[in-house]
This record gives sequence, structure tokens and C-alpha cells, in this order.
Amino acid sequence: QVQLVESGGGLVQAGGSLRLSCAASTRTFSTYVMGWFRQAPGKEREFVSAISWSGGTIYYADSVKGRFTISRDNAKNTVYLQMNSLKPEDTAVYYCAASNLARVTVVAGAYDDWGQGTQVTVSS
Repeated sequence: QVQLVESGGGLVQAGGSLRLSCAASTRTFSTYVMGWFRQAPGKEREFVSAISWSGGTIYYADSVKGRFTISRDNAKNTVYLQMNSLKPEDTAVYYCAASNLARVTVVAGAYDDWGQGTQVTVSS
């Protein structure tokens, strides 16, 4: 089981930026597909972005494409989500997740381990 701890959330005005981090407590971090999901009040959890173990394959939800950038540092056991040009509709709790599948996936059920989430609030 992988312990995941997110950080970097907060309150920002529309158009601003935040960088989320997710630290993993595993020696085999470099073998995991890592993903970011979010859940807004009253809505289902939705896929945001995912990255393969090497960083060579990356997926984004259409709603964040061109504004968000996912990256990882396997030496630091950390995955990042750089969020630019934030909009009020980006307001949600953001979760990172780890999957031991070989391929990058956007399906939440394919991820085995989840962090506790970090709140992102974008004011208009």
C-alpha cells in the first residue's frame, strides 16, 4: 500500500496559479502510474490528469488541457500538478492516486491508493 500526501492547495483568484504536490511513501514509486482527480461539492469525482512511470505518457481532461501540467520526480517520490489560469469551476478537493497497472488510465477504479485530498478554491 502506498501512502500519499497532497499539499499546495489554497485560495486563489481567477486567473491565478497553484502547484499541487503529492509525496508517496514507497521505494517503488517509479513503477506506479500516478493520477490527479478532483471532486467538487455535489459532484462525482472526475479525472484531471495522469502520468506514466517514466513521464512519457500523459493524459489530461479536456477541461484542463493547456492550463494544467502534470510532472513527476521519481528521485523525490513526488508527483506535481501545476495549475495555471485557474477558473472558479476548478474549485474542488484534489486527490492524487497511484495505480500499479502498466498503462496510464483515466478510470478512478483502476487506482489502488489515494491521498486525503487538498482543497483548491478559486474566487471570481
